[in-house]
Amino acid sequence: MSAAFFVTGTDTEIGKTTIAAGLLHAARLAGLSTAAAKPVASGCVRTADGLRNDDALALLGECTLALRYEEVNPLAFEPAIAPHLAAREAGVLLDVAALHGPVQAILGKHADLTLVEGAGGWRVPLAGQATLSDLAIALQLPVILVVGVRLGCINQAVLTAEAIIRDGLPLAGWVANLVDPHTSRLHDNLATLAERLPAPCLGYVPRLEQATPAAVSDYLNLDILDLAL
Repeated sequence: MSAAFFVTGTDTEIGKTTIAAGLLHAARLAGLSTAAAKPVASGCVRTADGLRNDDALALLGECTLALRYEEVNPLAFEPAIAPHLAAREAGVLLDVAALHGPVQAILGKHADLTLVEGAGGWRVPLAGQATLSDLAIALQLPVILVVGVRLGCINQAVLTAEAIIRDGLPLAGWVANLVDPHTSRLHDNLATLAERLPAPCLGYVPRLEQATPAAVSDYLNLDILDLAL
């Protein structure tokens, strides 16, 4: 038996990878096998081995299965811009079909926990009128929402949760990740999120000096996802 989730966020640069890597690390500590996918990534760096993305490398580092980089991140683009624009400039058709097969191959390895991390938020564009959420729908994966805690996050989180549920996918849980350490009325904001999001909170991650997967995992409750396989 295995479990897989799609990880999305309320925005870009709010710590999706930090939280995903922390969840994978927590699973490893629990003795579970892990795998991950970052289907599309922009802002990649040219190396002797090809384009590499820091987020994809972080996820790969928490996989217990022997995966190649290209399996985890099949579509990598150099410009640090929206993926659909980077793909257009590279002459690549970025649609659900281009992403579905590689991700399905990762899911087919049947790790105890597999995380598929999106890019940006729920409605990040692909080619035409498609969005990255269409990939999650095609894969029929329950969703973990990373909420970047700062001013305005309640509206973003509630709207994203509504969109996920309206798209027919279960919201398995959410994580509060403190983006702005100066957020006013922090505890009141967290309480409001808990009241309004129709899913359990997997943890609150404060601003950490070293947000390593091991450090982040200390603030996450994997038991809520019922992964005792």
